[in-house]
Amino acid sequence: MYGPEFAADPAAFYRRARTTGPTTPVELAPGVRATLVTSYDAALHVLRSTETFSKDPRRWNDLADGTVPPDSPVVPMMMYRPNALFSDGEEHRRLRGAITDSLARVEPNTLRGYVERSADTLIDRFAPTGKADLLGEYAQVLPLLVFNHLFGCPAELGLKLVEGMSGIFDGVDAERANELLSTTLLELVTLKRKQPGPDVTSWLTLHPAGLTDEEMIHTLVVLMGAGTEPQQNLIANALRLLLSDDRFAGDLSGGSLPVEDALDEVLWTDPPMANYAVHYPKRDVVYEGALLKAGDPLVVSLAAANTDPALTNDQRTGNRAHLAWSAGPHNCPAQSEARLIASVAVEKLLDRLPDVDLAVPVGALEWRPGPFHRALAALPVTFPPAAVVGARAQTPRPAASRRQGPYGAAPAAREPDPTRPRNGWTRLLSWWRGE
Repeated sequence: MYGPEFAADPAAFYRRARTTGPTTPVELAPGVRATLVTSYDAALHVLRSTETFSKDPRRWNDLADGTVPPDSPVVPMMMYRPNALFSDGEEHRRLRGAITDSLARVEPNTLRGYVERSADTLIDRFAPTGKADLLGEYAQVLPLLVFNHLFGCPAELGLKLVEGMSGIFDGVDAERANELLSTTLLELVTLKRKQPGPDVTSWLTLHPAGLTDEEMIHTLVVLMGAGTEPQQNLIANALRLLLSDDRFAGDLSGGSLPVEDALDEVLWTDPPMANYAVHYPKRDVVYEGALLKAGDPLVVSLAAANTDPALTNDQRTGNRAHLAWSAGPHNCPAQSEARLIASVAVEKLLDRLPDVDLAVPVGALEWRPGPFHRALAALPVTFPPAAVVGARAQTPRPAASRRQGPYGAAPAAREPDPTRPRNGWTRLLSWWRGE
């Protein structure tokens, strides 16, 4: 599940996997064995059966005995961290309570306004040029700006957080990236304990749950991971659908923007985190004739479950029964905020650039390899050059870079070093540095 063939056509992989039943053995990375859950009913069974399946990766046999080395590229995404994602029972309730209470203090209208202003700032950078990569110049950057705002992250720490999260999701020197992420987040936590402000990080530090510095770091890891990579994929995948599918593209030309319908479709068919929700059987379990051994990872394929042929209702518009946000006690606590950010981002882009078109055939778009996400490598578009409107409250670029970016009045971006990984986060880092 880590090669380009899987990234190019995961649906074909899921069809083959279903021939073995609701679960099938897979390899997430070289030498990393797991069982993939592909049916909707089986996925719900795993996600809801807390008495049988644990989220705690300390049960992972192959990691504990050295079969999976600690520098495996998937380990930072699957290793134990003292946060709500990797805990069970009362500990999970305590850690999740701190998250839900802190997120509840985010005012939706304030969030909407910030997303709109940030979107205008980004669109102004490429609107006069008539072309853009809506992934690298928009969908990736916008969630990062929102994250830095909501979590009170100073600009000087932002670049290091991006680099650390890059390595974790794309498996590029993942062990070093994980260390960078942890040390940078400790800086942020230390700052907020000394100088709290009206932001989610400060609210977490002050919560009655009494999170330790270690718990704070790893709570921010899961929040940042959920708020950046999946968010950018949701925005980009929705834009791809709206610009390529006649069911939606026809409505765009008529002045209607069926953004919510497109989001529903993407969350069903191309969820931004396609395979994750890792669980570990607490004991040997036989499910539908298959032995699920204690301590062997079960990866829930949210994408395969959503497209399970056994689902008789193919009406997706307005249907929120998909598993894109997971289910059970570990369902996403920020799904309303995530959906708001994505819908505002897409609406603003299409409002500003109503005649935008894909610059290449939809079949020529490339997908980033990786077992967990459903992520485009780029989303090139063209459009009639548009005027700069100027955001009412401009969002400054990080202090690390003062030069103008690769589009607009600046010269075209130089060709990237072919020896460097061509992933979306690399392009985002270049954008921040003004390369």
